[in-house]
Amino acid sequence: MASRHPSAPPQALAPGTADLENPLYYLENMETLVGWVRDHHADLLTAAERDRLAGFFALSQPARALLTRLVMRTGEHFRADRLNYPELGVAEAVALAELIDGDWLDPAPTLELDQLFRLYTLPELRPVFADDLADLGQPRSLAKARMRELLQAHYPEPRTVTDWLGPAAAPVVRINQMALFDRVRLMFFGNLRQSWSDFVLVELGHQRYETVPFTPDARAFARREEVDHYLVMHQCRQWLDEGVPAAEVWPEVPAPVANPWLTSRRDRLLLELGRQAEREGERELALQALAASGHREARLKRLRLLERLQRFEQAWDLACRWQMTPLSDAEIQGLGRILKRLARRLDRPSPLPDVRSRPEAWTLELPRPGHGSVELAVAQHLGQDQSPVYYVENTLINGLFGLLCWSTIFAPLPGAFFHPFHTGPADLTRDDFLARRRDAFDRCFGHLADGSYRQRMRDTFARKQGLANPFVIWPVLTEALLDLALDSIPAADLRLLFERLLLNIREHRSGWPDLIQFLPEDDRDSAGRRYRMIEVKGPGDRLQDHQRRWLAFFEARGIPASVCYVRWQSQDAPS
Repeated sequence: MASRHPSAPPQALAPGTADLENPLYYLENMETLVGWVRDHHADLLTAAERDRLAGFFALSQPARALLTRLVMRTGEHFRADRLNYPELGVAEAVALAELIDGDWLDPAPTLELDQLFRLYTLPELRPVFADDLADLGQPRSLAKARMRELLQAHYPEPRTVTDWLGPAAAPVVRINQMALFDRVRLMFFGNLRQSWSDFVLVELGHQRYETVPFTPDARAFARREEVDHYLVMHQCRQWLDEGVPAAEVWPEVPAPVANPWLTSRRDRLLLELGRQAEREGERELALQALAASGHREARLKRLRLLERLQRFEQAWDLACRWQMTPLSDAEIQGLGRILKRLARRLDRPSPLPDVRSRPEAWTLELPRPGHGSVELAVAQHLGQDQSPVYYVENTLINGLFGLLCWSTIFAPLPGAFFHPFHTGPADLTRDDFLARRRDAFDRCFGHLADGSYRQRMRDTFARKQGLANPFVIWPVLTEALLDLALDSIPAADLRLLFERLLLNIREHRSGWPDLIQFLPEDDRDSAGRRYRMIEVKGPGDRLQDHQRRWLAFFEARGIPASVCYVRWQSQDAPS
């Protein structure tokens, strides 16, 4: 890989995928990442930050590679004598000197006692603190963790390595620009949950990605203040994870902003704050945080907490209002249980009937297979030339949805895509995923109504073959399976299934029956169906809650589905 000439002006890097055969592939990916942010988010960076990123590309290749390695590692402090990257092509000391000269690294940072103990070994530390341990009446053979604990109160102030260990100690360097690199990482990924290695150390070329137009209007962050807003929320979440009391974090939570993507992040933060407040016995604070959160999980938690506080009338009023809004099956189930308990407490009839489904079930006795799963054994037993059986589980209906709604799934809405390497929209499982695309999904479903969906889905199958899509598993969704599905499953059934999937994608993408059997043309029923779905349960296996909810939905809508319980013939054979 050729080094960029320092005097060359910055150029927009065309998104590419590095070859893992190149020992500096991680640098190629880092350059793509930094270049993407520089080119698409320049207005969200200060002039000093833009100059810094330009300076990154002006570094020599070995210096860029070493800086990338350090940024990817945990923490900001590193021992210079422990750096070993032969792929740099020069001695690590040479690249270090360039980074220090360019103010990328601090060659003499101060270290807290904890940092010192993380960087140096016990044999290196014992001679330095031997006198202190003796003064404390402790043996010099003390374990490292115990030594650090005893010395903590005696050394509250940070010091340089030389001050700690003397001039002969191995030097330590500190990255000076981690705040900028974290800001760049946030603007590229759209979160700080993902690490540099999620991109830099991945062979991106093993997947092909849909091309999504990236315009200023499609960005999640419209102003620098919104990036700052996210960083404050991230700090609040870190404090919660570190055990800082919820009452101390609560005043630091930023106020709402008119940015739906940031609002969803704030809703999640408030949900976590409410959970922690309740664990800490701060129930009033928990109620306040859960009431301020728009996260769907916050509603049930708030109702349960009101129950525990015996505020039954307030819980009843909230639950009755909530049941009038669109709910997923899991929410209906949870709300129904709460309303049933509250109705008993308040001597009122429950507004939600207790409907228990009883899916069609049958038992199949088969010889135990020498290999393969129980699902494949049932598929092989039931399958015939005129009525083939496919093992599809969570792939077929999801895949059909992905083909029909491809353009809507990949619509360039704000906060949906941050870079060219997304397998799907970042807001896919967010509560407002459907609401932000309602009109577009209605247009997709219009193709089901006018019959054009078959050709649309076949065209998409041909044009998008192999491109990553969160709903389409290409090795499973073959052309033969697609044709059988489109000829056998009526458009009305597809719409029902797709609409339920969209109610809660996180929950409803799974739980589909294992098998689908396509029936001969003369077996088509009055609704045009010639298929049946089969959930397979081997010996000792039981239906999961999300599977029961799908089966209840099928039963209520007249969609043919059943449960096949398998027994192995050997289990009943006489001994």
